[in-house]
Amino acid sequence: MKISDFDFHLPDELIAQVPAEQRRHSRLLHLDGRTGELRDRMFAEFAEYVRPGDVLVFNDTRVIKARLFATKESGGKVEVLMERILDERHALAMIRAGHAPKPDSFLRVTQDSGLTVLERSNDLYKVRLEAQQPLLEWLDKYGSLPLPPYIGRVPSNIDESRYQTVYASKPGAVAAPTAGLHFDEDMLATLRDMGVKLAYVTLHVGAGTFQPVRVDDVREHRMHSEWYHVPQETVDAVAAAKAAGGRVLAVGTTSLRALESAAGQGELRSGYGETNLFILPGYKFRVVERLLTNFHLPKSTLFMLVCAFGGMGNMQRAYRHAVDELYRFFSYGDAMLIERQEP
Repeated sequence: MKISDFDFHLPDELIAQVPAEQRRHSRLLHLDGRTGELRDRMFAEFAEYVRPGDVLVFNDTRVIKARLFATKESGGKVEVLMERILDERHALAMIRAGHAPKPDSFLRVTQDSGLTVLERSNDLYKVRLEAQQPLLEWLDKYGSLPLPPYIGRVPSNIDESRYQTVYASKPGAVAAPTAGLHFDEDMLATLRDMGVKLAYVTLHVGAGTFQPVRVDDVREHRMHSEWYHVPQETVDAVAAAKAAGGRVLAVGTTSLRALESAAGQGELRSGYGETNLFILPGYKFRVVERLLTNFHLPKSTLFMLVCAFGGMGNMQRAYRHAVDELYRFFSYGDAMLIERQEP
């Protein structure tokens, strides 16, 4: 499989720069992977595509204010993106600077607080917070929301709420699980009242989600690692749904990767873990039968994942349709509901 197999034309004007006026006002493209049929709908009609006994699995991670601007002792300017919180004082971070900071150097963020660089491992630095408060509290006060690189503006007040899902509860992500951004509280209540089970996993999305594939043979690409947790309650909900003839719908590629990673031995199991699961066409899905997702970048690992799920020919045709019909792409864009090609 070559990287060129996953390319498509995407006009810049289709990259959504702001969210829809209301969460449910997004459009919804439905693809039946078995028949290839496409249907243009609105996300407000999403409930028509689920039935009592189905289980929807959401990623309840919460985006942290992970971007910081600091000054080196030499006076040089530095941009820091917290990739992963390790504990109340330590984190792994990406650092953009004119000259790479050396171990034991200090990056000043405020007059009396900042970060000490401890060591470097590949593209990431281990840093220690020098402040009187826990790291997450400090970031919430001095950091800024890390909007994706394809949103060409600084964060505004609206992003504080709209770049989070309404059910976000576990802080640790540097990017939102964007398929969940379409759900509002009323939609969730409607689904519960219908008898649809809502379950949760946590996968802290890292900055590596935006990492481009730099090899021609995509099988040589190595995914970044992300932390995840699948609770026993979610395992039980999935088992109950399957036993009763219900369907498992992953809300977002991160929920799907958490579930499929936790079923690595063939059976879904609860627990914590690290995943660098790279899903390409030919992958045999063990848990998820339906996927709700946004529209992804050309030549990205996420587009490769949806090609594996819905069928490569189906997805290429669906994306051509989405471009022709002016669907909005990426984090603040429209949604796509995909029925797995192989049930």
